[in-house]
Amino acid sequence: MGILNTLLRSVTWWNGQTLNTQFYTWRKGVHVGDDDQGNKFYVSRDGKRRWVIYNGEVEASRISPDWHGWLHYTYDEAPSDKPLAHKPWEMPHQENLTGTAMAYAPSGSIRRAHPKTSSDYEAWTPE
Repeated sequence: MGILNTLLRSVTWWNGQTLNTQFYTWRKGVHVGDDDQGNKFYVSRDGKRRWVIYNGEVEASRISPDWHGWLHYTYDEAPSDKPLAHKPWEMPHQENLTGTAMAYAPSGSIRRAHPKTSSDYEAWTPE
């Protein structure tokens, strides 16, 4: 498995960090912090580049809004150094569930196990 894993990491980006990314991170990266999903965030030594090494599946929606803002230079301080203030009504971050079994399905959707039937609907029949 070691050789196959190394080969996959050298040519694919969706299996985690590639060997080039790992080498670049080792040479020029400074670990800034981790989020609640285990993703690791880095900044280059000169401060010009910021990147994330995903823990598991590479999916951009798995990054919380706090870290997303830091990655895109909206905030200068990393959330690990200066956490953002959150409102009591804010819900915890959730990744994009589109295409999964947990995706939102409104009432009446055929994707629900038991679609809700409405008694005020009458099917049209041509006369």
